[in-house]
Amino acid sequence: MRAGGASARVARRVVQLTRLSPAPSQNELAKAVIDAVPSVEMVRFVNSGTEACLSALRVMRAYTGRTKIIKFEGCYHGHADAFLVQAGSGVVTLGLPDSPGVPAAVTAPTLCAPYNDLAAVQALFKAHKGEIAGVILEPVVGNSGFIVPDKAFLQGLRDLCTQEGSILCFDEVMTGFRISYGCAQKYWGVTPDLTTMGKVIGGGLPVGAYGGRRDIMEVVAPAGPMYQAGTLSGNPLAMTAGLETLRILRQPGSYEHLERVTSRLVKGLLEEGKRAGHAVTGGSISGMFGLFFTEGPVRNFKDAARSDLAKFARWHRGMLERGVYLAPSQYEAGFTSLAHSEADIDATLAAAREVFKKI
Repeated sequence: MRAGGASARVARRVVQLTRLSPAPSQNELAKAVIDAVPSVEMVRFVNSGTEACLSALRVMRAYTGRTKIIKFEGCYHGHADAFLVQAGSGVVTLGLPDSPGVPAAVTAPTLCAPYNDLAAVQALFKAHKGEIAGVILEPVVGNSGFIVPDKAFLQGLRDLCTQEGSILCFDEVMTGFRISYGCAQKYWGVTPDLTTMGKVIGGGLPVGAYGGRRDIMEVVAPAGPMYQAGTLSGNPLAMTAGLETLRILRQPGSYEHLERVTSRLVKGLLEEGKRAGHAVTGGSISGMFGLFFTEGPVRNFKDAARSDLAKFARWHRGMLERGVYLAPSQYEAGFTSLAHSEADIDATLAAAREVFKKI
């Protein structure tokens, strides 16, 4: 009986160590992320982009002692309650400006501004002086369709947050390691205080991460008082996939390939659409792109909402019937990968030529 009790204690200890001890691959991937991303001095792995963003929100509030946050109309930061206010992507597609089941009290501290509108953000800071913990945004929007920021807008947010003692967080779940190896913040030359990541850093496996300045990240337990944990966070399978993904992206020519095939795709789609008499606009950066059925320009969600959604639906269906699967919503960006070839682009443009004429 005593032996059995000892065995049980050993088993419990093994389970505890399994849950709490990072695998070597977790440390290796953490170092790779820290080396690559300008804002990241410490990083914590989680299981998804949603977990990363809700954890970053908690960090912003814990570090500043403030409650309110600013997000942007049409930007989606996962399905945590506090972010489901004027969110983009699937929420808009379903016609839900907010999600049922989210208490008003939870979303009350979430303030919204139009994307690319620095004056609106300045007004919110003025109206809520000393109350705003931080600002979170997509440094290139992917959840209202593909929308490029003004560099002055990003730099203005950086300066404003520094001035007001608030935290600037870039949600790089879509853009991280996709816009450039140093993420969108390296591409634009604007460094946030916190960064959230997902998707790409796990090679498609369930993984997310949040990281930033050391003094901010040290509020997270066990270094600090803010609690966040997850049994499967940083699991060896996802970490190994992430290491291999970043190794491939570091190879010479990777981002040049993404830029070449994506820019050719978007240029061709715009040419074919206009040739067929449609109002279309769009653009791309590296492997991220978008197309709107409107004259443009599209600088924020309200501009995107002027698109012809019915025409997009017909176009999407026509492309699908010809074997080309695109993002199924006008409010979602598209992505190419290193696997896409010039032949794939040729086939996509040929299909698009037929569909544009038909619709």
